[in-house]
Amino acid sequence: MQALAELFATTLGQFLPKELVCFLISMIPLLELRGGLVAASLLQVDLWKAIIVCIIGNIIPIPFILLFIKKILHWMKGIKFLAFDKIATWLETKASKKSSALKKGEFIGLLLFVGIPLPGTGAWMGSLMAALFDVKLSKAVIAELLGLILATIIMSILSYGVLGTAISFF
Repeated sequence: MQALAELFATTLGQFLPKELVCFLISMIPLLELRGGLVAASLLQVDLWKAIIVCIIGNIIPIPFILLFIKKILHWMKGIKFLAFDKIATWLETKASKKSSALKKGEFIGLLLFVGIPLPGTGAWMGSLMAALFDVKLSKAVIAELLGLILATIIMSILSYGVLGTAISFF
């Protein structure tokens, strides 16, 4: 993940304002807020500005995923072109495999799934799981927002480092 964040930061950072780079990275699945904060530290964006930009970038896709992902996956399953059907099945399978945390305690499970920065976790996958397992919309949104706050705290410490020294985590 760090390598991807660095690649995007150095490539896009040449052409776009560094805050916009962090915002865009935070919207990308797999990178999300974690990658945005790593990029922000590499681009030397002020921590508080980076936090705001990355949280907003990561929040924007959540309602769309929660509201529309089931319909999109159903539509994708009917399209063989570019293997959309296989991608949809893969996403559903991946969400099902990661669903044990969600089933044990919907709210806390979703919050921790989104908030603990491990590969394959985050707001995108959390939203996908919440939608596929019919978690109440208000519960999912609140759990994911609290999870983003937790992820922000953890990644700010890791990306910007304790006492100002950068720590390479991923």
